[in-house]
Amino acid sequence: MSDYGDDATVRKILTETGDTWAVVGLSTNPSRAAYGVARVLQRFGKRVVPVHPKAETVHGEQGYRTLAEIPFPVDVVDVFVNSDLAGDVADQALAVGAKAVWFQLGVIDPEAYGRTRAAGLDMVMDRCPAIEIPHLAG
Repeated sequence: MSDYGDDATVRKILTETGDTWAVVGLSTNPSRAAYGVARVLQRFGKRVVPVHPKAETVHGEQGYRTLAEIPFPVDVVDVFVNSDLAGDVADQALAVGAKAVWFQLGVIDPEAYGRTRAAGLDMVMDRCPAIEIPHLAG
């Protein structure tokens, strides 16, 4: 288990935080992990909003180039970018009023984790919601 996000935080984000998830790095490329994870999140009732420089429609949802361009509230920001870029995305999540940030497997930035938690947001790092959410459903 990761040191950045205990099981209680994982459960809270997946079951209580809200159903609108901005997935940063999600494109129409089905060979990318974000594509499959987004589909799993949708199967479990989450609205998945693609955030990618190409602003492509993915899984039936309009894409946006940045978090700031999304014209409605976002509950969780799920991050599929390199660790070097992830801290900036966490800061953007704070700026748009997200309630939680989730860094995917292999996306690690301890400083961003500290800033995000200090700002009062829930955060999980180096875990995957597509792995975690089926366990919650039984």
